[in-house]
Amino acid sequence: MARHILITGAAGGLGSAISERFAAAGDRITGVDAREASLRDRVDALATAHGVAVDAITADLSDPAAGAVVDEAWERSGPVDVLVNAAGIWPATPLLEMTAPMWDHVLAINTRAPMLTTVALGRLAVAAGRPASVVNIASGAAIRARPGAAHYCTSKAALEMLTRSCAVELGAQSIRVNAVSPGFVAGSSQDVNPVTEEYAAAVSTNVLGRAGQPHDVAAAVFFLASPEAAWTTGAVLRVDGGSSAGNPALPLHWTGTTSAQSPG
Repeated sequence: MARHILITGAAGGLGSAISERFAAAGDRITGVDAREASLRDRVDALATAHGVAVDAITADLSDPAAGAVVDEAWERSGPVDVLVNAAGIWPATPLLEMTAPMWDHVLAINTRAPMLTTVALGRLAVAAGRPASVVNIASGAAIRARPGAAHYCTSKAALEMLTRSCAVELGAQSIRVNAVSPGFVAGSSQDVNPVTEEYAAAVSTNVLGRAGQPHDVAAAVFFLASPEAAWTTGAVLRVDGGSSAGNPALPLHWTGTTSAQSPG
């Protein structure tokens, strides 16, 4: 049976790929984004390519009423089975230039909005006696700080804890909450969150030797929302080419024979 999938940030690179993955499986899609024209083009393309029911909700997720998109999607297209919080921004702001509004705007979209949408879905699902699944899009920045991203790194670290907190409180109601933590993904929303070629080259070093692609992340999201992950909640799945495992570019720390090596 087709599920109803609500995806925020659906007009972006990751959101588009995630929408595509679910639509290809025959699921109904409601996309949410602040970019109305791009969002409409995206959901119309899904309907044409896959013959699925689609809807588009234009919304600014920095609004304190961001959770209302879940109520609207539920009312317009039926109960929401899966919520994917893929909307996010990552501006570059040197720490000594940071202001309260800059900080608050990033945290509002990247952390507060997923909390509000998860709470809204939880209330509706519990009232209807239905199970549900939430998948948040975290980031390797949650565990690795970088210059100019104090607000972004903090927002994603908080999102990982939010994922675990929501999983603990909602598990008894059959609502699973997980996260996918991507490494650097090529072409993910360059229109809104551009990066320089130098930055892309620097962060593309990983164990598997390539940058991620949006479909790599979409596959992980699809798995966590599927029955195959029915006993998985509170998890953060790192889809990063092994970059969180270590740095393969480092040289051997000692080139001579050590006491742990056989002399022969």
